[in-house]
Amino acid sequence: MKPFFELDQFINQHITNRASSLLAKDLSLFNEQLSDRINNKSVLVIGGAGTIGASFIKAILKFSIKKLYVIDINENGLTELVRDLRSSSDYNIPDDFKTYPIDFGSRTFEKIFKQNGIFEIVANFAAHKHVRSEKDHYSIEAMIENNVVKAKRLLDLLMETPPERFFCVSTDKAANPVNVMGASKKLMEEVVLAYSKKIPITTARFANVAFSNGSLLLGYMDRLLKKQPLSCPLNIERYFVSPTESGQICLMACVLGESGEIFFPKLDPIKDTKTFDEITIAFLKALGYTTDVCATEQEAREKSKLLNATSISYPVYFFASDTSGEKSYEEFYTESEVFDLDKFPNLGIIKSSDSTPQYEDISTIIESFQNLFNLPTINKNDVVDLLKRFLPNFEHIEKGKSLDQKM
Repeated sequence: MKPFFELDQFINQHITNRASSLLAKDLSLFNEQLSDRINNKSVLVIGGAGTIGASFIKAILKFSIKKLYVIDINENGLTELVRDLRSSSDYNIPDDFKTYPIDFGSRTFEKIFKQNGIFEIVANFAAHKHVRSEKDHYSIEAMIENNVVKAKRLLDLLMETPPERFFCVSTDKAANPVNVMGASKKLMEEVVLAYSKKIPITTARFANVAFSNGSLLLGYMDRLLKKQPLSCPLNIERYFVSPTESGQICLMACVLGESGEIFFPKLDPIKDTKTFDEITIAFLKALGYTTDVCATEQEAREKSKLLNATSISYPVYFFASDTSGEKSYEEFYTESEVFDLDKFPNLGIIKSSDSTPQYEDISTIIESFQNLFNLPTINKNDVVDLLKRFLPNFEHIEKGKSLDQKM
């Protein structure tokens, strides 16, 4: 890598175009309420090793909590989380702080939950989050198991000792979904919100988190370290928030939301959207490179073999998106949803709806998917059709090609 690269500064200057956090005013205005509802609480974070979960943890550790337990199947990610927190002087880490590399759907997790006292704040970030995970019925079954079935199992466990606040992260792709990941998260919303009269529950839809784990942009770091070419879709316009902002959005929703509400950032479709190709060009420029546009993947790979310490250009393959489930634009809510744009300066709220499935209906939905997955032979279309049965606005975009077929 060429010059020193300050990631937060790059995100502020070239992606979000914000000198300070989008949530700075919200956090300041509601600091007293946040403090009252967070200080001295016991907190359980599931999926805390991922970018958003870790950012939520960093946001809540600005306050003074009594206990923090973090669950994630990513053992290496938990190790880095601990190193990151303990290497900083910015966080109030409680004495009772533990991380566990386990599956939140396991019996071991259930033991931890039942034997370690009441958790007043519980936040779940464990999810399949990539459109790339949509390949066939095997990958979709795993996605629905993680995003929907385990979410219900967790809620049933929470019912035994209800927390003061439960948060489960969603995605903007749940609004008018065109891919299975978005549909699974929309179904997750319906499942968790069906419990919202029994447990205080909120969720949030938000934009792409710049340089989050597994993202195209973070992958650029690895490509450069390995002297491999960059590959980037054209015409794909997205909203972006920083990792810090993602955690703050979830914190605000978790702690200040009313049960059944869905939070989203108030972003301007003109000012706050970026295409991946313009970010890619700015990224290389920040590192001292010009962009060497290649016509094919093979040309990009061949040119990358010539990279050395004196190179001033970097090979990039730009391509038109032609994979299943890609939406050329983003939206946070649908025409049928009722929202409030006045309560918070930079956050909107989708209000709870009478159209959300009732608690009694959720078992039927889960059972329908389990029955389908138990059949000896199914295909992707069978799962998509069942999703459409429960989500009438699901308009799946099938192109017969996944992102795994791209560089």
